[in-house]
Amino acid sequence: MSMDPIVALEIGTSRVRVFVGEVREDDELAITAVGDCASSGMRKGEMFHFESVSACVETALRQAEEASKISIHQVYLAMSGSQIVGVPNRGEIFVDGEITPEHVDQVRTAAKAITLPPDREILHSIVGQYIVDGLCGAMPVGMTAKTLAADVLIVHGVYSRMMNMVQVVKSLKQEVADLLFSGLCSAMAVLSAEQKRQGVILIDLGGGTTDFVVYAQAKIADAGVISVGGDHVTNDIVRAFRLPTMEAEALKVQYGDAMVSAAGRTRRLPLPAGPGETPRTAKLSDLQTIIHLRMEETFGLIRARLQQQKLLHLLGSGVVLTGGGAYLKNVVPLAEKVFGLPCEIGIPRNVGGLAPNLQVPEYATGVGAVLCGYKNARMKAEQKKSVWKKIGHWFGVG
Repeated sequence: MSMDPIVALEIGTSRVRVFVGEVREDDELAITAVGDCASSGMRKGEMFHFESVSACVETALRQAEEASKISIHQVYLAMSGSQIVGVPNRGEIFVDGEITPEHVDQVRTAAKAITLPPDREILHSIVGQYIVDGLCGAMPVGMTAKTLAADVLIVHGVYSRMMNMVQVVKSLKQEVADLLFSGLCSAMAVLSAEQKRQGVILIDLGGGTTDFVVYAQAKIADAGVISVGGDHVTNDIVRAFRLPTMEAEALKVQYGDAMVSAAGRTRRLPLPAGPGETPRTAKLSDLQTIIHLRMEETFGLIRARLQQQKLLHLLGSGVVLTGGGAYLKNVVPLAEKVFGLPCEIGIPRNVGGLAPNLQVPEYATGVGAVLCGYKNARMKAEQKKSVWKKIGHWFGVG
């Protein structure tokens, strides 16, 4: 199938990345280029300086164009931020007879009809399951019932904040093909159909935020954002050891650990000292404790959400971690301890033409956004093909 290149733009707190996907001759999607720039003007997934963000996006776009040798004019924009919220909702209609496709359309519309504050806009509305006279997970068309219900997850955000991100893209003479929630993109790139069937939570550990997406019984059940990320761990180290941010980040990367070790209680780390300052040291266990407490709090907030939504016991495949925070030493054992579930590191794997250097946790969102764009383009192409086939039939062709 002939298809234009698909470009995804991820504007994160730590990095701005552009991913280019192209369809090969064997009809398989391949990621052919990545543009990557350190992020500026972002905090907790939110933009606070338009021109800085615009400059970063322009740099990443230029890198991707040079690497792929194409001109980019349209992107799928993946975004996060504490303003993005997932709300489960159920709609129900009275049928009293055979369920038709029209009834399914009606119940989906009813499930999506929620009242939001005037400043908020729906980003995604995803049908989880249909319920026929109390029977969950039914394929309803053709069945006879009194009532038909549908569970839908509504993902929404603050309209002005989302539009500000769109405006950054448009200021660079680019069009936005679609807005995507970063967590859903990561889930699309990383999770297998079997994990979704058994139940799983994907947690994307970003620089400024932590996204999560929950699947139960093969259907998406919950999603959201915790406004805590790797930068918060770094800031904790800054305050505890009175260090500049860059040096605190370096200390975290080199010696960071999500669990407190016995050896850490006796080992001391040299702390950077400025000109004329007396050399300092700190216990490794103090650094480990700072990181452990922040990561335990983050996982604890998500666990509390799962308990509130009565989803924890449905996660047979456990926890999958992606994002740059997945590199933190012993983050998997900590997650297993907090959730009481098995945990693994997730890498992009649902794109066939993916080079080994792209199979890393921090690329999950970008790869997933390309995959979303690819599936959207295929769907539109199939719909167009179907329309032309019908038109041809009307005129006695084919």
